[in-house]
Amino acid sequence: MATPQATIERAPAGPGAGQAAPAGPDGERRDIVRAARTVLAREGWRHCTAEATAAEAGVEPAAVGRHFPDHEQLLLGVLLDSSASVAASLASVAEGYLAEIHDLREDLIALGRAWLAPLEAFREHFAIVRHISAEVTHLPADAIDKWQATGPRQARRELARRLQQVAARGLLDIADADQAAERFILLVPSSVVQRSFHGALPLGRLEEDALIADGVDDFIRLYGPTSR
Repeated sequence: MATPQATIERAPAGPGAGQAAPAGPDGERRDIVRAARTVLAREGWRHCTAEATAAEAGVEPAAVGRHFPDHEQLLLGVLLDSSASVAASLASVAEGYLAEIHDLREDLIALGRAWLAPLEAFREHFAIVRHISAEVTHLPADAIDKWQATGPRQARRELARRLQQVAARGLLDIADADQAAERFILLVPSSVVQRSFHGALPLGRLEEDALIADGVDDFIRLYGPTSR
């Protein structure tokens, strides 16, 4: 299935690292998309105008309108693609850390730490998220729901599926896997995410470790095999 980015770019894969983008409409289109992402991360939704995108891309404003007559849809496409990329990364984390359980507590702690890796790997995305949190009342009505469905809710569904598999092995006592996944996210990685303002002000390793371990202990108290 095509990603939102594939839809808005409608062009073959870009050149290898260190190579310049090809000349012509396709290269210009990709430059505009990348510029919109950069400005969105730096300035937020309301200030990511077609003019600002054009200036970042080094093109005339008319070029932005030629490729993307609806600039708002360009921003939504950038947001959805960014969210889908993070969700895919987190799905891989859930698969990698829950496929086999050797020590439930230690493996869940490792999962919690790995769940935080996108804060560094997708710094531009979380800069966008910080702006969205501040501008939520100014975004288009359907943008927030589409963002949540493509990103956070998709990641939670994948985590729920993996937690249900762990429960099927008798290692967790879970009646509602989606709720359990939401609780894990709230108790474990979200404590670090909130205190660090989505990675803008990173915490020290000892503080992160303590928050993650405390959250995992709370999660096991709720869903451990002898908790009911």
